[in-house]
Amino acid sequence: MTEKGWTPPVGKTLVNYSTKNGVAILEMNDPPANTYTHEMMRQLDEAIVKARFDDAVHVILLTGAGDKFFSAGANIQMLNSVTPRWKYFFCLHANETLNRLEHTPKLVVAAINGHCVGGGLEIAMAADLRLARRNGGQIGLPEVNLGVLPGTGGTQRLVRILGKAKAIEWMCTGAKYTFEEAQELGVLNEILDAKTSEEFKAQVLEWCMQFVPPNKAAKAVGLIKRSVQSGAEVPFESALAIERELQQQLFQSEDAKEGLAAFVEKRPPRFQGK
Repeated sequence: MTEKGWTPPVGKTLVNYSTKNGVAILEMNDPPANTYTHEMMRQLDEAIVKARFDDAVHVILLTGAGDKFFSAGANIQMLNSVTPRWKYFFCLHANETLNRLEHTPKLVVAAINGHCVGGGLEIAMAADLRLARRNGGQIGLPEVNLGVLPGTGGTQRLVRILGKAKAIEWMCTGAKYTFEEAQELGVLNEILDAKTSEEFKAQVLEWCMQFVPPNKAAKAVGLIKRSVQSGAEVPFESALAIERELQQQLFQSEDAKEGLAAFVEKRPPRFQGK
């Protein structure tokens, strides 16, 4: 698999994992472009599962190392070195990893610190909310220029954000857009002013704190996300059933009891994420 010059990373930490104040920070770590290989995707998968099982984690923050790129997508040298069958299983695992991120009942925020193109945008679209640094780079799905399509969920997630016509335009032209253009179309939620990538990440971390107890009932936030992500993909009556079941879980939670009591007692709620 390496006859054309690509050497698989061995023992390198390609996804940094840390936690702070109830937020798990997952940082793709292969600067400058943070292109992903199968090994990086496996480490990302492991980090997602780790954050999922940690009861002290209420929000997952996904970002890239360095100042230039969130991620430029899949490592092209790697793709040019392997068999079509291997590429298929690579894409299949990447799909499964991003599905796991999307299905985790905790809010996922993508902090887009630099260029976010190709598979990088596909990763970001698996997050629930996307924030970018002003003048930090460009965004788009230019895979058509390589003779392929966005194969890590891009064709499906972008159409759900932009609608059919605009999504086809983005992908068939392979154009790159400014963060401001992406925000106008709903691909990005917010653009933050920050001079450096590190300042931006600190701002995003502070922004995430609004969803962490005691500020918000984190379980309710997570199940709102879960209801939307799952309910949007099934018939309406089935979606309502999902909503009812998740609501029943929340009715039994400590935070729901606290929220209702605080409302009656006319005081701010003190949520614990339970």
